[in-house]
Amino acid sequence: MIAKTTQFKQMLTSNQLEFILEAHDGLSAKIVEETGFKGIWGSGLAISAALGVRDNNEASWTQVLDVAEFMSDATNIPIMLDSDTGYGNFNNVRRLVKKLEQRKIAAMCIEDKLFPKTNSFINGEAQELAKIDEFSGKIKAAKDTQEDPDFCVVARIEAFIAGWGLSEALKRAEAYHKAGADALLVHSKKNTAEDIFEFMKEWKDTCPVVIVPTMYYNTPTDEFQDCGVSLVIWANHLLRARIKAMQHTATQIYKDRALTSVENEIVSVKEVFRLQNADELKKAEKVYLPSQQ
Repeated sequence: MIAKTTQFKQMLTSNQLEFILEAHDGLSAKIVEETGFKGIWGSGLAISAALGVRDNNEASWTQVLDVAEFMSDATNIPIMLDSDTGYGNFNNVRRLVKKLEQRKIAAMCIEDKLFPKTNSFINGEAQELAKIDEFSGKIKAAKDTQEDPDFCVVARIEAFIAGWGLSEALKRAEAYHKAGADALLVHSKKNTAEDIFEFMKEWKDTCPVVIVPTMYYNTPTDEFQDCGVSLVIWANHLLRARIKAMQHTATQIYKDRALTSVENEIVSVKEVFRLQNADELKKAEKVYLPSQQ
């Protein structure tokens, strides 16, 4: 089987537009893989929300790492972990890379904001960005630390989020590319892809570009391919679907004080067992447990 890191690098350098979908635990990661996606986005927002905390580094990096390990163990496709700012300075990033490689995480994405971070869609203009040299040092530290040559470091540029404009985004892109980033994630919160198209027009094919069309979801996907984007992240949609489904089911059970109306709307317990790979355990028991008379 091709290593997960190699799978991800091949996606980044593919001559066609590729897609990865958000997951936030082992079960959702398995569903992403079964659906047919080639890769998984380990979303910081989704993981923190699933843990019941805010996307402000309230979940520690080791707690996020534990979730990522379950996700990796449950699947055979690559995961890019949303690693926020790297959880500290260059030294924290070095340790993080080691731990990610141990868990067979294929890539990390770090953003040029300050620790503790705040979600980009909450008062983005008020969020201070890291100095270019300091963030470039994190990228260099990550690339110098990795042992697998195909492990990828994706540098996320928040210049558009902070309202600093195209020239600042391009300046940071050039610096992060020079520092060794395997790809750049260009983030925007506009409801059109204007920022992305302007950036791609100037950046051309210098290195792979990743985007997150959460806010500009009405943009036809073909336009991303046409402008040269390499990878699209569908960033939080399984989490949001999960919340809506659970709210609906919980409300219905509470109102009805019975299960009749919801039983046919939800998966069977048998499907839960299938996703948990319960059959494999039954087969293993026949091999490894002593038979009982």
